[in-house]
Amino acid sequence: MTKMLMSSRLADVNHRIELACDQAQRARSSVTLLAVSKTKPLADLVTAYQAGQRHFAENYAQEAVDKAEAAPFDDAIWHFIGPLQSNKSRGIAEQFDWLHSMDRFKLAQRLNDQRPAEKAPLNLLIQVNISQDPAKSGVKPDQVAVLATQILALPRLQFRGLMAIPAADLPLATLTAQFQELKRLQQSLIKDFPECTELSIGMSGDFPTAIDCGATMVRIGTDIFGAR
Repeated sequence: MTKMLMSSRLADVNHRIELACDQAQRARSSVTLLAVSKTKPLADLVTAYQAGQRHFAENYAQEAVDKAEAAPFDDAIWHFIGPLQSNKSRGIAEQFDWLHSMDRFKLAQRLNDQRPAEKAPLNLLIQVNISQDPAKSGVKPDQVAVLATQILALPRLQFRGLMAIPAADLPLATLTAQFQELKRLQQSLIKDFPECTELSIGMSGDFPTAIDCGATMVRIGTDIFGAR
C-alpha cells in the first residue's frame, strides 16, 4: 500500500473517531486507535508507522512476535489482542506492551515469569465474555474481580481494564446494551482496582457506538489495511 493511500485511510479513521468523540462529548485524546494488522505484511505496518501510527495490534502469536522483532522502529506500542496459548506466551511476554485477551490465572503466571525484569510490567486487559456465549473466549462478568485480584499479586503484570469481542451482526440495541454493561462493570471495579481505566471495544464496523459507550481503545483493521 502506498504511503499516500495509508495516510488517507488513517486520516479518515481518525476523523471518524473525532466525530464520535464529539458526539459523545469526550476528548479525542481519550480514545487510542489500534491498527490491527493481522495477516498483513510488515511493509504495511511500516507504511502506517511512516504515516504517524504508533499503536499496533496483532491476533496471532507467532506472526505478532515476528513483526515486533523485525520492525525497523523501536518506539511503537505493541498490543496482542488474540487468544494466547500457554506454549506461545514467551514471545508476547518478551516483546509486547499490552495483552488484551487475559482469561485465566495460569496464563498470567506464565507471562509474569517470562516478562523480562528490565521491562515495565506487561499491561493486561481481562477479556470478558459479555454475551456469556459458551462458544466465545473470556471470563464471566462475575469472575473478573477474582482474576484481577490474582493478577495484583504478580509484580511483572499490571491489570489495566477490560476487553470484549461481541458476537458478529448483533442488532444495534443489543450491541449497545453489551457495551454499556461492560462499561458498568469497569466502573464497578475501579474502586478496588483504580488502574482499571481502559475499555478495549469497537472495531471497523461499530467503533462509533463503542466510543459512545466509553471505549478507550478501538481496534481497527479493515478500514486501515483493507480487507483480508
